[in-house]
Amino acid sequence: MSLSLPVIRVTDARIRHEGNRRPTPDGVTFDVRSGEVVLLLGPSGSGKSTLALALDGLIPHAVPATIEGTVVVDGVATTDTTVARLSETVSMVFQDPDAQIVTGTVLDEVCFGPENLSLPVDDVISRAESALRQVGLWERRGENPDRLSGGGRQRLAIACALALQSPVIVLDEPTANLDPVGTEEVYALLRELVRGGDHAIVLIEHDLDAAMAIVDRVVVIDGTGRLAFDGPAEDVLRDHVDELIALGVWLPNATLAGLRLRAAGLAVPTLPLTPAELTAALDALPVGAPDGVAPTLASSASAPAPDLAAPVEPAIRVTGLRVIRGRTEILHGIDLDVAPGSFVAVVGTNGAGKTTLLQAIAGVVPPPRGAIEVLGLDPARTDVRTLARTIGFVFQNPEHQFIRATVAEELAHGLELQRAPSAEIAERVDRMLARFGLTEHRDAHPFLLSGGQKRRLSVGTALIAGAPVLALDEPTFGQDRERAAELLDIVTELNREGTTVVVVTHDLQLVADHASHIVVLDDGRVAASGTTAEVLRGEALDRAGLLSPPLARAFRAATDPGWHTVTRLRDLASAPDAAFAPAPTEPDGSAP
Repeated sequence: MSLSLPVIRVTDARIRHEGNRRPTPDGVTFDVRSGEVVLLLGPSGSGKSTLALALDGLIPHAVPATIEGTVVVDGVATTDTTVARLSETVSMVFQDPDAQIVTGTVLDEVCFGPENLSLPVDDVISRAESALRQVGLWERRGENPDRLSGGGRQRLAIACALALQSPVIVLDEPTANLDPVGTEEVYALLRELVRGGDHAIVLIEHDLDAAMAIVDRVVVIDGTGRLAFDGPAEDVLRDHVDELIALGVWLPNATLAGLRLRAAGLAVPTLPLTPAELTAALDALPVGAPDGVAPTLASSASAPAPDLAAPVEPAIRVTGLRVIRGRTEILHGIDLDVAPGSFVAVVGTNGAGKTTLLQAIAGVVPPPRGAIEVLGLDPARTDVRTLARTIGFVFQNPEHQFIRATVAEELAHGLELQRAPSAEIAERVDRMLARFGLTEHRDAHPFLLSGGQKRRLSVGTALIAGAPVLALDEPTFGQDRERAAELLDIVTELNREGTTVVVVTHDLQLVADHASHIVVLDDGRVAASGTTAEVLRGEALDRAGLLSPPLARAFRAATDPGWHTVTRLRDLASAPDAAFAPAPTEPDGSAP
């Protein structure tokens, strides 16, 4: 790590968005030096993304907010200069990649930043080509960014930051829309970037299993926006693990597994931070000790999940579904039945067609007539009001579904369309606000919420109408650990009560912990479908270019074969503290 002067110095920063009553962050101080990777951790709404926007001057120059204290970049206070000047030092990858894409082709988008630095044309093209090759998009340079998948647009946003060659890169949830392989590739790229010591990275991330391999320091902000911890990553995460769990922040799955092993009476002297460290900790345990606990903990037995092919009328039936966008066929003859009461996870690499399939099922993308049936309704022939009562849909990007001026009005909108009585609407809105921790924001504009709060609101709008089928696209995106657990608890409880749930996600650990079934898409086709246990045990994920969940990889790599069947935290059943595992039930909905 470099001992040079800080390239970023944040001193007693208090930032209050216009319309908010309190500042978040509230009095935060930390430095960032060249060659350093600093991870910002904190619960949703603590001010992490706000801090990121302040580092490149968008706050206060573009986003209405007031700053007390100082944010200094390369020796200049951000309040005393311009966003253009700051972009020479700090480049930004937003939580929502669509918020920064402005041109008509992939190549033009990456050239846009260097062009605004008045660089020679040859330098602009050279930088753009290098950045696009690094993220695997050079061959698609002539395409419109709208044709890219969510993960493809995330890669494009990262390429734009790389092309600026700024000494500091700020990344807000850079892998949230990426498949596991893409996530590994991004962190390999960032590792190379900081290896020379000329760049600093400020990272906001919840997928810590991949991130911990490059993180040097961790800065933790608590729920009130105040600084809780700042220090070397290993010290903060290992020495303050109980406090971090209480704060509700994300921790590496390897660390949570280590805590469960300790709770089961196994000697794990140093908490693991990565899957590789977890495997090493397992290999250091004596086989069968104490009293045979080690191998017997690794039990994957659970009550059988309902078979998707069982002879019951499906809640969702997809037959020969083909979806074409422009001149490109995205889905190639999908056949799929979803049994009532299933919790189905749709997984696949970026661009496999997951979101398109989910949108077609919900009628957001009009499917061909007769290709889809949801509880007897054809989305292609059903009016919007009836369809909304049948299937609740949550977009990958929450802002794509907000149409009202306040949080409370957004929640009330669907009930108003159904002409529910005013008193009932008010009562259900209040209950949903409290359920998702949004009561104090009821009069705020949805676009002024934090990323995690926007996601909770989007899920709330789908849940409030009580539809018997829920379709959710990346439901935990932008959530802290506690809120993600609460959200999944709600969805799992509804599923147990009979709601059919279909989730698109890149979080394969979430899949392992919650889903009863998995559908694997590969290049617009169903590559595999079955119970979660069957798919995780087979080779379908590998064939589709996906990685197994981090816990499954770590336990499968252990020398003792007794660990090889562990895929979930709940498989380590001896740990009594439910805070370590968000899922309250088995993936099939039965009690653990």
